[in-house]
Amino acid sequence: MNRLLIALWLLAICPALFAAKPNVLFIISDDLTSTALGCYGNKVCQTPNIDRLAARGMRFTRAYCQGTYCGPSRASFMSGYYPHATGVQGYISPRAAIGERATWAQHFKNAGYYSARVSKIFHMGVPGGIEKGGDEADDPASWTERFNSQGPEWQAPGIGETLEKNADGKKPVMGGNTFVIVAAEGDDMVHSDGKTAAKACELIEKHAKEPFFLGVGFVRPHVPFVAPKKYFDLYPWEHMTLPEKVPGDWDDIPKPGINYKTSANMQMDVTRQKKAVSGYYAAVSFMDAQVGKVLDALEKSGQADNTIIIFTSDHGYHLGEHDFWAKVSLHDESARVPLIISVPGKKPGVSDSLVELLDLYPTTAKLCGLEVPARLQGKDIGPILDDPKAKVHDTVFSVAGTSKGLMLRDDRWVFIQYGEDAKGGIELFDMQNDPRQLTNLAQSLDHVPRVEEWKTKIAAKLAAVRANDLTN
Repeated sequence: MNRLLIALWLLAICPALFAAKPNVLFIISDDLTSTALGCYGNKVCQTPNIDRLAARGMRFTRAYCQGTYCGPSRASFMSGYYPHATGVQGYISPRAAIGERATWAQHFKNAGYYSARVSKIFHMGVPGGIEKGGDEADDPASWTERFNSQGPEWQAPGIGETLEKNADGKKPVMGGNTFVIVAAEGDDMVHSDGKTAAKACELIEKHAKEPFFLGVGFVRPHVPFVAPKKYFDLYPWEHMTLPEKVPGDWDDIPKPGINYKTSANMQMDVTRQKKAVSGYYAAVSFMDAQVGKVLDALEKSGQADNTIIIFTSDHGYHLGEHDFWAKVSLHDESARVPLIISVPGKKPGVSDSLVELLDLYPTTAKLCGLEVPARLQGKDIGPILDDPKAKVHDTVFSVAGTSKGLMLRDDRWVFIQYGEDAKGGIELFDMQNDPRQLTNLAQSLDHVPRVEEWKTKIAAKLAAVRANDLTN
């Protein structure tokens, strides 16, 4: 009887002692720009499931990746370090760089969580790696179990077309990192993302009675833009609208800042550009439908009220802005990511505070009552989940490879430097008055002191990033 009374007393004064450990459901899309989502203001692309998650969570409008292409970005947020700290600027696991240090998922595994990934969390080649169904650059130590989701990708039966360098329309549908659309025959389960959603639903049901960290990696809308035909039917290409073309837009952009894929070098006329947008939106809506299945499974499991849900992308994506396409660019379309975090018991909202994908590791550890390793280079953004106006970062930092470029921004200014010595050129944008980044102020006599100030800031940031000693 005394034990019962003590238990009731403890429950009354400290209910957290008896609460189940919160789960973490981490959902990541591949090559997704926030501007394609309804909850971020898109009026054409249909994303009802991501939108309903945004309605119950905190939606961040200024979240940034740390690397503007897949490999470095994923290695960064999973390891807890910026790319220049680990040296991982390519498509490899960060394990060799971090040694025995726990990755994000491994930290939860070490704390007694069931830790699993389905499909692409660390880097996997798309379409090649998905066609093979292999582990690619995954980190086995991070997971209790791991599952791959093989799919036909560009070889899916259906109506396909190569959009890139196909002016006469005679080029067949082809693989590789190429702009290809395929309105596929069959249902969602033909494709990798359909299989990923099904496996994630199965795991949620199976592990509902133990704490879990589940990483669910969808590969769409990464090229090829493949989805069942019903999703293409939502977006007739003739009805697609392209971003405004600004005469002379490239005149003040340094040569390294002209993206690797442009309407010009891809030889995509207006028709094919509109087909690219149509295919991208179809792929996004297909991916959104899979997100909905996972969210429904969580509700059915009874764990929705005890699960932190995160939705994001590894980086952004150009859809014709500046006549650029795809990723790698350090402009906002490529460096900024969608980020929604839903935490049980916390109010939904929208935050304009600066955050980084690197913050996910320490934030979830803190929310779940785990130790937050002091070595991590991200920050706990938990205060923003309680107050959308809270400020955790003065600046955010993103890179596009070892020598390609560095980007540092604060609430108002974005500074981009190509090469650590800036010999490749620089860009300075006033995001308050020029949010589309159309006017590079770096050569303006009015901004000479500001440019020098930002050169100093970015050098100091890079030095601080590299100060973490990973040799011990």
